[in-house]
Amino acid sequence: MSRTSRGLAALCAAGVLLAASACGGSSGDGDGGVELRFGWWGNNDRAAATQRVIEAFQAKNPGITVKGSYTDFNSYFDRLATEVAGGRAPDVITLGGAYPREYGDRGALLDLAKSGLKTGRIGAAALDNGKFGGVQYGVPTGVNAIAMVVNEAVFDQAGVPLPDGDTWTWDDFRRIAKDLAAKVPEGTFALADPTRTDMLDVYSRQRGEALYTADGKVGISEKTLVDWWTMTRELRDVGATPPASQTAELITQPAPEQSLMGRGLAAMQFDWSNQVGALSKAAGQPLKLIRVPGETGATQAGMWLQASQIYSINAKSEHPREAALFVDFLVNSPDAGKIILADRGIPANSDVRAAIQGVLGEGEKVQAAFIDELTPKAGPPLVIGPTGSTDTPKILDRVNAEVLFDRQQPAAAAADFVKQVGTAIKQ
Repeated sequence: MSRTSRGLAALCAAGVLLAASACGGSSGDGDGGVELRFGWWGNNDRAAATQRVIEAFQAKNPGITVKGSYTDFNSYFDRLATEVAGGRAPDVITLGGAYPREYGDRGALLDLAKSGLKTGRIGAAALDNGKFGGVQYGVPTGVNAIAMVVNEAVFDQAGVPLPDGDTWTWDDFRRIAKDLAAKVPEGTFALADPTRTDMLDVYSRQRGEALYTADGKVGISEKTLVDWWTMTRELRDVGATPPASQTAELITQPAPEQSLMGRGLAAMQFDWSNQVGALSKAAGQPLKLIRVPGETGATQAGMWLQASQIYSINAKSEHPREAALFVDFLVNSPDAGKIILADRGIPANSDVRAAIQGVLGEGEKVQAAFIDELTPKAGPPLVIGPTGSTDTPKILDRVNAEVLFDRQQPAAAAADFVKQVGTAIKQ
């Protein structure tokens, strides 16, 4: 059983306890003050920054004490499920992925619309990451987005003009990739094979589909998958992407410095915007971010703003007003933003982004500018995959290998992928 499955199973078992117990997540500190508990995951560097934020908040709110409680990501959600089941959940809870919906649907999270928390400076596309069934269960700590990372130096060396991220189509993408393939040195490519679950989401969303439907079924059509794999095989055949054997090796080497882009051997790479700093450092030169192909003229925008993490409030907190004050400080205060910077994603609040611009590193500035530009153009929030969908990336890697090694034609691979994912999510 996966970590996610174990955590959700413990949560389901806790349903009766949630209804029957008042979570003792906070208390008075003995002299009339209020004590809040704040749960999150991270490492020692994040812990140090978080403690500085807590101290800054306490300085502005002398009647409130905040006690941080954290662990590493691998054990965080298991521990949280146990805390919720035992009525000991923190007042302010950090979540991500499907967890706001899972916990919110079981009555464990406060409806933030009723808390007085101000969200006016957070874009709707980002805010919707924490909204399910019309209820605002959480607010984003920060945001990132899938993007096209571009190495301008490789384009210049090949004499190929940079694409216009506002207007380019998938036909333009294929043409540019083929042009690069004909002009870059041997061992350099237009890009690595682009097949990954987030790109299938973008590609299908542009066609009015999605990888999953809102009711927990496979949403991407076989035709869309056939079109995708027809394109990627064509890119492989002309040398725009590596041969199948090299792609298989690259999948096992996910670190930025191991990627083609990180080694200066690719002109383009689909990746998350928050990876541009690490990729630039590995490549030894600044890299650019542009929108993925096909956004203009699509049925709907395929790109979305992804919450890096979500702050939620325990529905049973004894101090919901004070908890909301702390969350407000975390997401809306420039003082907090100048401490956290981009550690939890580029701040979702536009005023905080502006306030920290002068103290960001170059890679973080690139991210912030990209998020600012994307925010008014982003599509609807991503449909979070149902239970079992964590198997989809492995299924995709297996089926994609069959396609790239010519053991399966795109049509057969599309049917196989839909069937395997449907089985994984118990469709």
